[in-house]
Amino acid sequence: MPLALYALTVGAFGIGVTEFIVMGLLLQVSTDLGVSISEAGQLTTGYALGVFVGAPMLTLLTRRLPRKMTLLALMAIFTVGNAVAAIAPSYGVLMAARLITALAHGTFFGVGALVAVSLVAPERKASAISIMFTGLTIATLLGVPFGAWLGLAFGWRATFWAVTGVGVLALAALAFLVPADRSAPEPAPLREELAVLARPLVRLGLLMTVLGFGGVFAIFTYIQPILTELAGFSKAAVSPVLLIFVAGLVAGNLLGGRWADRRLDVALLGSLGLLGLVMAASTLAFRSPTGAVIVAFLLGAAAFATVAPLQLRVLSHAGGAGQGLASSLNIAAFNLGNALGAWVGGAVIDHGLGLSTIPLVAACAPLAALALAVFSLLLERRAPAKLA
Repeated sequence: MPLALYALTVGAFGIGVTEFIVMGLLLQVSTDLGVSISEAGQLTTGYALGVFVGAPMLTLLTRRLPRKMTLLALMAIFTVGNAVAAIAPSYGVLMAARLITALAHGTFFGVGALVAVSLVAPERKASAISIMFTGLTIATLLGVPFGAWLGLAFGWRATFWAVTGVGVLALAALAFLVPADRSAPEPAPLREELAVLARPLVRLGLLMTVLGFGGVFAIFTYIQPILTELAGFSKAAVSPVLLIFVAGLVAGNLLGGRWADRRLDVALLGSLGLLGLVMAASTLAFRSPTGAVIVAFLLGAAAFATVAPLQLRVLSHAGGAGQGLASSLNIAAFNLGNALGAWVGGAVIDHGLGLSTIPLVAACAPLAALALAVFSLLLERRAPAKLA
């Protein structure tokens, strides 16, 4: 595989760490900046909203630019945003930095995937994409727990400086290793791309994604205080438990993909139902260290078992010209769910219901997505021609 692919991997790693790192730093950030835990949790909401806005907007704005130029610009935005976060003197500045950084997220993965497949022979395209996305997997598996440990040992600002360094490294690697392209391929007409928004089954699929991951992030955003205050772990023990969570995440992602390849409809219904049940069960499981460890793995597995079915559901109804925008919109939908979930979790805390109530409230979201999936499948079977 060409070295340029590994430059994309480094960029994907940095972006993956940035997206999730605040969850392991909530207590440090809230203490240092003098804000509540729920306010610190909104830093996740801000980032997710930045992706929600930036993914489709920048995908359309950069559709005629050379891809290497787009990647360099996106990585520069990412690096500057993390540097500003590292020196942020106040909560407002930190939130603004998170919003700036988030703009690069969705479009980097979309354009990066196109660059990856252009670097290899046709029979190796899937392998090229998987190598780039390995960076995101490694970020989730190792980068986030390491960032949480770094923040505990040296302060939360050290974590953002470390991610800034990753951005500089990725920027240099992209500049020197990715081959130049002086023009971008002619995209489909904008009207044809935007027509995907008129497809009812695509809109329903996007709403399922929002609801499914809204529940996940209602819990995950506040995982540090849940583990310390409910399960009784020390702050130092949070990182190892996060490793267990992301081990489940990787397992669920692989199993969900295989499940969706065989029976997409069954995988869609089964994964959403399983996620709702695990969340409901975690209401009690998080009250003991042993139960928390077990449910952390199951929650990660159930959460990412939904990714492939949700993504394939949207793409399968997007049509050829609209698949690029549909893919970007689904990334935006995942992050809108992240934002809403973080907000809901914060609202539960602010209204005095307590951390223990968050999993039960969160379980309502994937169960609502399950009901919507059943409705969508029935609608598709009764009037397939009208919905195409």
